[in-house]
Amino acid sequence: MRKHKHDTSQAATQDLGSGSVGGLLAQLAIPAVVAQVINLLYNIVDRIYIGHIPEVGATALTGVGLFTAILMLINAFAQLAGAGGAPRAAIAMGSQKNDVAERIMGNCFTLLLCMAVVLTAVFYFSAPTLLRLFGASDATLPYAVAYARIYILGSIFVLLVMGMNPFITTQGFSRISMLTTVIGAVLNIILDPILIFGLGLGVRGAAIATVFSQAVSAVWILRFLTGKKTILHLRRQNLRIEANVILPCLALGVSSFVMLSTESLLSISFTSSLSRYGGDLAVGAMTIITSVNQMAVLPIQGICQGGQPLMSYNFGARKEQRVRQTFKLQLASCAIYAIAFWALIMLAPQVFASAFTANTELVSYTGWALRIYAAGIFAVGFQMACQQSFMALGQARVSLLLACLRKLILLIPLIFILPHIFVGNQVMAVFLAEPISDVTAAIVTVTTFLLRFDKILKQER
Repeated sequence: MRKHKHDTSQAATQDLGSGSVGGLLAQLAIPAVVAQVINLLYNIVDRIYIGHIPEVGATALTGVGLFTAILMLINAFAQLAGAGGAPRAAIAMGSQKNDVAERIMGNCFTLLLCMAVVLTAVFYFSAPTLLRLFGASDATLPYAVAYARIYILGSIFVLLVMGMNPFITTQGFSRISMLTTVIGAVLNIILDPILIFGLGLGVRGAAIATVFSQAVSAVWILRFLTGKKTILHLRRQNLRIEANVILPCLALGVSSFVMLSTESLLSISFTSSLSRYGGDLAVGAMTIITSVNQMAVLPIQGICQGGQPLMSYNFGARKEQRVRQTFKLQLASCAIYAIAFWALIMLAPQVFASAFTANTELVSYTGWALRIYAAGIFAVGFQMACQQSFMALGQARVSLLLACLRKLILLIPLIFILPHIFVGNQVMAVFLAEPISDVTAAIVTVTTFLLRFDKILKQER
């Protein structure tokens, strides 16, 4: 039995180094994209239902949108372990060191549990103060706090799902990884209307539905990683954190952490500026725009998640041509999707807005703002394909610098600078910061990657 299991594991990993690159990328990326689209439902279904609560929908939607900054921070800590550990595990597997890969996975699991304890305590008690700081008004604060505190109590499940699921994908089990999010999302979609409208729990019902759904997904992941089908097993002897194992993972994961944590800072910057110049209406529009932006970004992340194990494995196995092929296909796929989505937004922005609210004033305002905000979204496909390729190749330092470029160096300063330049329409100026940053960051990231790609492939590892 053991021999058969070992042979199966070898065949599964060997295929990444010998099968058709296009076929493997499709095999890995399609389930990952589906998983990300379904994961998107976690983020937007609550908002769609909340936005249609009779009489208070628009106000409740704005309040829940203010929680985005905290949600992004929780996700960022999950990525610190998952996005840092999974590529390291894949590179170890490519070098035929599955025991090292299992130690990496075990250490990351323990780290996620430790982070869950700290984050739950900190965010639960500080939620009202933080939400007020983020731009909550007297009208929106009660909804924001009600949703936030329930979600925060279940953050351990969010961390485990986001942090451990990449270890399933990186072994080549993309369908299992997809099912993780399918199970949770379907539960969430079923429970939302029952709890929000049927039981009259409002925003609390939306939060309870999300937490319960994530808990089921977390159990699914743990059962798989401790079961018979997985290549890498979550073992008790690997749970003790070792500095020489976890620190390289953190060094690589810090790029994804910065990307998501600065997304939180970005959310705070947008909502505080828009609250100042446009009031609750502008903040409500930004809540919808954030969800539409996720529709653009998450499928691209799915494509890159599919490419990551293929690129990392072949990089570890020194198969340069296969790494190049994977990158080219990943770049083309990401670019085509981003350009197509940009065209849809430019043609019919109000269609996106009307999905979230029946409030005609908010729909009209969001349609106008979305066209400005998304004017440069076509460039995101190029930027993310190269950014994530740096991650797959273990280039933590460069990846971190480029992660900082778009948000910390460009976007956040522009949010505060542009309203002082375009004083005639300061709200427009805030939204205009996004396309300027998108295009500039894409040019710099693509240029940097193309200049460094050959050197990375030749380096010792």
